[in-house]
Amino acid sequence: MTAKSAAAATLATVYGYPRQGGGRELKKAIEGYWKGAVSADALLATAADLRLENWSRLAGAGVQEVPTGDFSLYDHVLDTTVAVGAIPPRHRAAVEADPLDGYFAMARGTQDVAPLEMTKWFDTNYHYLVPELGPDTVFTANSAKAVAELREALDLGHSARPVLVGPVTYLLLAKPAPGVPEDFQPLTLLDRLLPVYAALLADLHEAGAAWVQLDEPALVQDRTPAELNATARAYRDLGALADRPKLLVASYFDRLGAALPVLARAPIDGLALDFTGPAAANLGDLAAAGGLPGKRLVAGVVDGRNIWINDLEKSLSTLATLLGLAGTVDVAPSCSLLHVPLDAAAERDLDPQIARWLAFARQKANEVALLARGLREGTGAITAELAANRADLASRANSPITRDPAVRARTAAVTEADARRAQAYPERAEAQRTRLGLPLLPTTTIGSFPQTSELRVARADLTAGRIDPAAYRERIRTEVREVIAFQEKAGLDVLVHGEPERNDMVQYFAEQLTGYLATRHGWVQSYGTRYVRPPVLAGDISRPHPMTVDWFRYAQDLTDRPVKGMLTGPVTMLAWSFVRDDQPLADTAFQVALALRDEVTDLEAAGAVVVQVDEPALRETLPLRSADRPAYLDWATVAFRLATSGVRVDTQIHTHMCYAEFGAIMTAIDELDADVISLEAARSHMEVAGELAAAGYPREVGPGVWDIHSPRVPSADEAVELLRAGLAAIPAERLWVNPDCGLKTRGWTETRASLESLVTAARRLRDDLAG
Repeated sequence: MTAKSAAAATLATVYGYPRQGGGRELKKAIEGYWKGAVSADALLATAADLRLENWSRLAGAGVQEVPTGDFSLYDHVLDTTVAVGAIPPRHRAAVEADPLDGYFAMARGTQDVAPLEMTKWFDTNYHYLVPELGPDTVFTANSAKAVAELREALDLGHSARPVLVGPVTYLLLAKPAPGVPEDFQPLTLLDRLLPVYAALLADLHEAGAAWVQLDEPALVQDRTPAELNATARAYRDLGALADRPKLLVASYFDRLGAALPVLARAPIDGLALDFTGPAAANLGDLAAAGGLPGKRLVAGVVDGRNIWINDLEKSLSTLATLLGLAGTVDVAPSCSLLHVPLDAAAERDLDPQIARWLAFARQKANEVALLARGLREGTGAITAELAANRADLASRANSPITRDPAVRARTAAVTEADARRAQAYPERAEAQRTRLGLPLLPTTTIGSFPQTSELRVARADLTAGRIDPAAYRERIRTEVREVIAFQEKAGLDVLVHGEPERNDMVQYFAEQLTGYLATRHGWVQSYGTRYVRPPVLAGDISRPHPMTVDWFRYAQDLTDRPVKGMLTGPVTMLAWSFVRDDQPLADTAFQVALALRDEVTDLEAAGAVVVQVDEPALRETLPLRSADRPAYLDWATVAFRLATSGVRVDTQIHTHMCYAEFGAIMTAIDELDADVISLEAARSHMEVAGELAAAGYPREVGPGVWDIHSPRVPSADEAVELLRAGLAAIPAERLWVNPDCGLKTRGWTETRASLESLVTAARRLRDDLAG
């Protein structure tokens, strides 16, 4: 096929779409079901309505092939676990008794059964449920969900392409099940899994699927020769199936590298590749591999992870080059649109100038359709749209909103000494222990306490003008008093004020810093029914006034015990925002760090002995390719130290990380030079304690003993067992006792009971150690 004929055949498509609905209807229906207020039938009907709405909007925008199977009630990797029958033994009875309740039990756990481990989906802020596999795992095909959703779309007249997590990525994401040796490699189960994928493909083919998309994002990471050979074998076997739809293998988030020629040679029918950011290298690599003659290429030229409008002319240039490298070239976002909000048009409070710069999921679908039209019909067919796009891009580039000379001058003046504590850790530790006077195994929490419905109502009333700021402030003061009183009664050693005034750990600060913009409806799924509104980082960052000092001072005046100052770190402020793409990330991180440095020193001046600067996103933002990591970790750790190094020797700096694989960043954790780090450890069975010990980590550690993303209440015995595992790796004088993460999403009943278990466990172990 010639380039001209390839262009004439061009389609617009997407890999996935936001699930929640314009009013977060899915969240409300699921949480209503958990509470017993919504029936299973009503929940499933809401989900079906949202799928129909998504497909209709995509088709109306000009997307000619819609995805199916990407819609999930909790997580698409968990859906794959169900589809291949890899149900953990502890959940089988629940799944057999009621598949829906069993599904949620795997995701959230029950009082008696722990959930699956949860961690970040590559370098995004989306969390997936980690498959648990072992030598005895038996896979069985369950195509019910995939087939049903495909038929829904086909019955509505859509051209539909089912999407599944590919077999190689599924196994590479899995971990050894509890009780299975840690050196077990789930990829050894590939030959056992492939027949199940063959059965799923056959069922989808019979149901009417012309194409099926198998997502293999794990292949954009560094892969061993054995893993690449396994990939070649997997797609050789699946490609050789007689009873199958056409196979489109998709990757995203980075360049494919050595996996690209493996897939290009495989007997599959098409590849979907990311051509944005670092993945732009796929263009040269594809040419070097000889292209995809006679095959389909789905070109991800619209950034699916950020919210800035596309440079249409640049994308058209890339697409024109690709036309000569494949049989057909279709246009898509770089990845699923799950990672961006639904509709920028809903943000009616934004400056109209800034609104022109934004593209959420609906706008990105329009961009994809417009690019496909331009490729099919020529740029003359979209002249007006290209002119408008040029004007919008120029508006952003030339706007004074994006540049503050004073901020840039301060950042340029930063020296290496600014990012180092004046004293080494041993000297600091001795001074801090003397000043704080804490017992062995000190107890604390991570920061937030339950955000009750009363707090949310008060915040909504303030926004709507039903109460004035003074009344709102008194409501927050009441909550702080109750949180402090509870912690004192429970026996916690280092307290927090509970953060009742904070809507979100990033948004709260973003709303008080220059350069950030807040949305009203820009919700993005983080996990399950947890949605966040990432702020938009549009310009240079500064702190006009203190952000947390008054609330800290109020809380500290209520107690003689130390209260932590609580801040969000510079890397997390970037990672959980839609960050500007017109300057290096390091420059933006240093701007945020300097603003936080001012806040840290103001907290210290107000009496804070302990200041916690959370960096849960440090691991999450780690580049997927190892060659790109040293440069990132260098500026990321410098930014943290820049924020925290201006304090006295006896002021204790804490940091917190959660729900990530920490092994890859042990050196960077040390480079942060925090005095105390708290980390997720309950779901991962305290494995991080052993990793820290093996790395020779010398500072104090709080590995979590309560999994706060599950509604179950741990007993004191469970907490003791986990702490004993921690003590096997970390000396008691360096071990803290705390939950895995903040308590914002938990209710007060489980919070009280769980923290009482935590304190009881710490006291029991103190007695044992003293005896």
